[in-house]
Formats: sequence, C-alpha cells, structure tokens
Amino acid sequence: MFRRLLLAIAGIGAVAVVALQALAWRPAIPPIAPPAAASFAPELVSRGEMLAGAGNCMACHTTRGGQPGAGGQPFPTAIGTFYSTNITPDPATGIGHWSEAVFARALREGIARDGRHLFPVFPYDHFTKLADADIKALYAYVMTRPPVSAADQPNTVPFPLNVRALQAIWKIIYFKPGPYQPDPRRDAQWNRGAYLAEGLAACGACHTARTVLGAEQVGHPYGGALFAGWIATPLDVSPSPARWSEAELFTYLRTGDSPPHGVAVGPMRLVVKGLAKLPDSDLKAIAAYFVSLNRPSGAALEPGVAKATAPDPPADPKEAQGLKIYRANCAACHKPGGAARSPLGLNASMWLEDKPQNFIRTVLDGIDGSDGLPGAMLAFRDKLSDSDLIALAEYLRTERTNAAGWPGLDKLVRKIRTESMSQP
Repeated sequence: MFRRLLLAIAGIGAVAVVALQALAWRPAIPPIAPPAAASFAPELVSRGEMLAGAGNCMACHTTRGGQPGAGGQPFPTAIGTFYSTNITPDPATGIGHWSEAVFARALREGIARDGRHLFPVFPYDHFTKLADADIKALYAYVMTRPPVSAADQPNTVPFPLNVRALQAIWKIIYFKPGPYQPDPRRDAQWNRGAYLAEGLAACGACHTARTVLGAEQVGHPYGGALFAGWIATPLDVSPSPARWSEAELFTYLRTGDSPPHGVAVGPMRLVVKGLAKLPDSDLKAIAAYFVSLNRPSGAALEPGVAKATAPDPPADPKEAQGLKIYRANCAACHKPGGAARSPLGLNASMWLEDKPQNFIRTVLDGIDGSDGLPGAMLAFRDKLSDSDLIALAEYLRTERTNAAGWPGLDKLVRKIRTESMSQP
C-alpha cells in the first residue's frame, strides 16, 4: 500500500513537471551574426541613446567600476540577489547573436533568445508597453556599444524559486503584456507622460512596493518602496506639506533640484542623469502625469509650512542637544537664506512615516556632487556619532515638521552605518 502511494505521488509529480514544462515552453530563436555598427542609422542610434538613458539601461546593467553594459549590478530582494546581465553585443557573453525580434520579445514578453523566462527584476512588465519604433531605436543603440566579454554572474536565489519555468505561472497571475493603450479621457500630454512613466522609465519598479513573489502591489501604485537601501518616495501622495506643481516637478526632473522640495538623492540622481537627453516636452508630460495622481497627505499644510520655514531660534545655553548639533553642522547651509535653497522641514525625507533611511544615509555619506547635479553635501560619518545623529534627527523631525518622532531610530542608525561601511 505504501509503495502504491509513493508511486502515485511520483506519478502526480511527473505529470506536474511535464505540465509545467509544456506551459513554460517558448521556442528558441536562431542566432544571427552580430550586425555591423555601421548598419544602423546614426539618428536611430542617437534616439536609442536618449531612450536608454530614460530607461536607465546602462545604469542597471553596469556594476560599480565595471564596463558599461557588461552587467553584474546586484539587486537584492526578499528571495535572494539577482545580478544584471551583459547587454553589450559580445557574441559569447552578451547579446551579439540577438536579432531585433529576439530583443523585442525580451522586452515585451520577458523571454531570452534561447526560450528561457527572464525574472521580473528585469522590468519587462513595464517595457512591454513600449512602441515598436522605440524598441527599434533601443536595439540600434545597444548593438552599437563596444562589446565586452563578461560572463553573467549567477543569481543567489534558492531552489525552487530559481526555476525559470515557474515564471510562466508568475506571468499568468501578474503579467499583462501589450503596448501602452492611451486613455481617451486624457489629453495627449498626459498620455505621453503615462507612456514614459509606466513603460520606458519604469517608475513603478522603484516607487511601488512589491509582494513576496516580486510583483508590484496592485491597488497602490507609486505608494513608495524600499529600493537599494533608500526609500523611493511616494508619488501618489505628498509626504510633505509642500505639494508638487507641474513646473516644480519638471525642474526637479530636469536639474535634480527644485525648491522647496530639495535635491535628488541616492538612486534618484542616476534617474535625473538618465533623463537628461529627453526633450523638455517629455519631462513636462511626466510631470503632468504624476501631478495629476498626487493627492494631499495627512500633513497639515499651513502649520507644516510655517514650522518648516520659521527662522532658527535664538541661541540658548540650555537648548536641546539636537539643536546644538544642527547649529554646528547644518545651519550654515540650511538656515533660511542659506546655500541650501529648500527648507529641511519641507523635504519629503523628513515626513516619511517610520522611514528615516533617506535622512540617515544622506547625513552619513553626504551627496557626491561629482555627477554634475546640484546639492553636493559633506559626509558626517566621521564627525557625528550615532547619538549625535539620533539627536539631530529627533530635533529636525519634531521641531521642523508636525510629524511624530521616528521609532526605532537607534537600531536603524547603527544598521545603516554598518551597511554603508560594508559597501564596495
């Protein structure tokens, strides 16, 4: 009886495996000889470069200190770390043998040339919305990059979550393929912004929280999420009482700085750099799209703005330690009329509930201005102790905003300081 049970279980398992393989099967597409760079029109390559920048293609497919497009950039997730792949036209280790049809299938369906399913850490769920002409331009751009011989680094995802065939089931549940469909209720500018934000720029890939299985949460798009140790701030609601106007958001996307909201920090600086070649009309369209989604937060507007923009209090020997630290290290730039044009109290990082990561990381490691964007700031890792940083955070949070103090601040400060120090 026991033997029969085992055989039955084995039989059911075998049938399930065969059924999964049948469900997941996609045909391989024959390789091609790597196309000559000269076979692509220069204006098509130039357009592809602009689009690739907006899509952060090279930023995601280039590890720190590595060759552009050669892959190896780590993407830690709840189930393990994925590494970006080599997208240079190297025939052996890159995509040199990919035809334009293969490239389009990868973007639109998440399928590699050999028929393997790609993991959704590659945002094909966004790129599926791309127009044929934009895919053609992107293909021209990547196939004219210098080929780099660099083998893909293995992902560190445990079995069975590393089984690519299971992605076929994931796609049935979460993936909606197909080009962007304009909303007839909206004008052309809004639809252009939606196409760029939802498709090419894949804004939701960072700004929308994910389920355990890596799918973007349904029903709360752009609600903010943890990405690469930073909080990608909510785009559907203003955490700060300073709400975005279309003009302010356009300026932020164009320059990386927009008073009174502040400067881009963390991965968002790479995004601003990537958007640099898009025309003003496209950035204005993105701004129009997101401002239309933005609704007021629970922050009290007038009192919050008044508190954030109030002058620094007069010096007092009995003043709180956090205020003393602020005067000694921050006030020269961040006081009203200082070099930093945006009040700290209106910065979204100061209003994120239970999420002080952006504030902590910025104070510890500063802002590297070598990228050409505004907002360079000194790092205070070696100057401020954990207790100093906590006191400063508590002062700014409670005295410059209407928000309550951040809970668990001591543990998070120690954690982030250790993480930052361990980064290569």
